[in-house]
Amino acid sequence: MNRIKDLREFLKALKSLNDVDYIDREVSAILEASAVTRLTTEQLRPAPFFRNIAGYKKGFQMVGALGALSSDRRHPLGRIALSLGLPYQTSAKELIDCLVEASQKPPIPPKLITSKAAPCKQNILLGSEATLDHFPIPLVHPDDGGRYVNTWGFIVAQTPDGRWTNWSISRIQMLDGRHMTGLVLPQQHIGMIWQEWEKIGKPMPFAVVQGGDPGAAVVGGMPIPADVDEVGVLGAIYGEPVEVVKCETNDLEVPATAEVVIEGHLSIKRDATEGPFAEFHGWALTETSPEPIYTIEAITYRNDPIWPICTTGRPADDSQVAPALGVSAEIVALLRNAGFPISMGWLLVETSCHWMIVTVPRNWREALPGLTTSEFVHRIGEVMSANRVGRMCPVTYVLDDDIDPSNISDVLWALGTRIHPNLRHEEWPVTILPWYLCYTEEERHHAKGSIVIHDGLLPPVEDERVRPATFDNLYSSELRAKVIAAENSSLP
Repeated sequence: MNRIKDLREFLKALKSLNDVDYIDREVSAILEASAVTRLTTEQLRPAPFFRNIAGYKKGFQMVGALGALSSDRRHPLGRIALSLGLPYQTSAKELIDCLVEASQKPPIPPKLITSKAAPCKQNILLGSEATLDHFPIPLVHPDDGGRYVNTWGFIVAQTPDGRWTNWSISRIQMLDGRHMTGLVLPQQHIGMIWQEWEKIGKPMPFAVVQGGDPGAAVVGGMPIPADVDEVGVLGAIYGEPVEVVKCETNDLEVPATAEVVIEGHLSIKRDATEGPFAEFHGWALTETSPEPIYTIEAITYRNDPIWPICTTGRPADDSQVAPALGVSAEIVALLRNAGFPISMGWLLVETSCHWMIVTVPRNWREALPGLTTSEFVHRIGEVMSANRVGRMCPVTYVLDDDIDPSNISDVLWALGTRIHPNLRHEEWPVTILPWYLCYTEEERHHAKGSIVIHDGLLPPVEDERVRPATFDNLYSSELRAKVIAAENSSLP
C-alpha cells in the first residue's frame, strides 16, 4: 500500500476504517478533550477528532489517541501499522519483523524541499507574534503543573557539530505564550544533545513538531540508538525519503506536512520547574524537577491546524504502544545479531512496558546443541544487561513460541504454568532508568538496580509429557478440518 504522508490523509484512512470519531459539539481544551480521549482509549473506541474547540476560532482542531490501540479488536495495532505505511491488519509479529528488517538496512536521508511547497509554511508567526496563545494547548490531567504543549509531537534537536539530528517525544509544559519547559534527562537523547550545547555555553536550537508524517511520532518514541537519525530510520521503514523543509529561524529541518512547528532556543540553565504530570507508568505522581526553558522565536502552521494529544495513564495508550513496539524490535534484533534463534519479542503494553516476553522456537536446541535452558537464558541475560535497550526491560520471560507474546491470555497462561515461584531466574545489576516505579525510591535516585531474566522454557519437543491442550494440538488435522467446515457453514 502507499504510505500516508500527513495527518489529514491518516485521519481519512481511519475514517474509512471506522476508527475515528468526528466530534462537532463544543469541547474545551482544558481537561475536557483529554477526558474524552482518556475514556475512548480505555474503552477501545475510535480516536476522537475535535472540530469545535471552545474559545478558539473556527478551523483550529484537536485529535486524540493517534497511537493508541485501535477500536477493531481483531487488529489492535492498526493505527500504528497504518502510521508506518503498513496495512491496518498487520499483526504484532509482522510489525516487529518489519522494524527489525528496516534496522538492518542503511538509513534513507530526508529530501529537502522548498518552503513554498511546504504546507507547514502556510502561516508564519515571528517575534512577539509567535505565541502559543493562538493555539488550543491542552490541560491533560487535573493535577498537572500546567498545560502541556507536547504529548504526541516530537522535538528536533541537533548536536553542535551537526553529526546527529534527533527526533524524540518528550513532554513539554507551557509556561506562558512565549516560553515552555520540559524533561531534559541525561539518559535521554535530548539530554545528551543538550549537554553538548551546555558544554560550549550556547543555547540549543530546537523545533517542536505537531502532526506531519504519522510515523514520525511513532519513531520518535522508539529507542533508536544514539547518533542515529530517526528521520533516516523512518525513511528505511517507508522505503523512501521523508520530505522536510528548513525552519525559519535556525537550520533544523522538519516534516514539510507538519501541522504546527514551534522554533526557538533551549536555555543552558535549569531555571524552570517542570511538572507534575501523570506519566506512561500509569500513576499521577507529584514529582517536579528543575528544567531548561524553551524560548519561542517562530511558529509556522497549516491552515486549519490539527493539534494531536495523548492522555497518558494506565495502559494501554499512545505512551506505551509505540515504545513497546520499538523496544521489542530492538531486543529481537539485538538477540538475533548475537546468534540466538529468536521467534519474537514483545514488551507487554499491559504492564506499562515493564515486562518483556521473548519467545524461541521449540527446536532451539538444534541451533544451540548441548546448552541447557538455564545456560541459554544466562546468555540472553548477558546480552540484555550489557545493552541500553535490554536495561529498559526490568523483567524478561523467555518462553517457547507455542504462545503469542502479544496475546495477554497466552502470556498469563504461560507465566502461571511455566515460571517457577522462586527458581530458574537470574538477576543482573545494571544502570536503570528512573521512571520505572517497580524499583525502590533509592534505586531510582541512584539509577542502580537489577533486571531479572526468567527461564520458562519447556523440556525438549520430543518429550510427549509436554503438549498444550488446545484445539490444534489435541485433534487430528482431519477432524479439525471437518469441525471448521461445519462451523463455517452454520454461520449466518
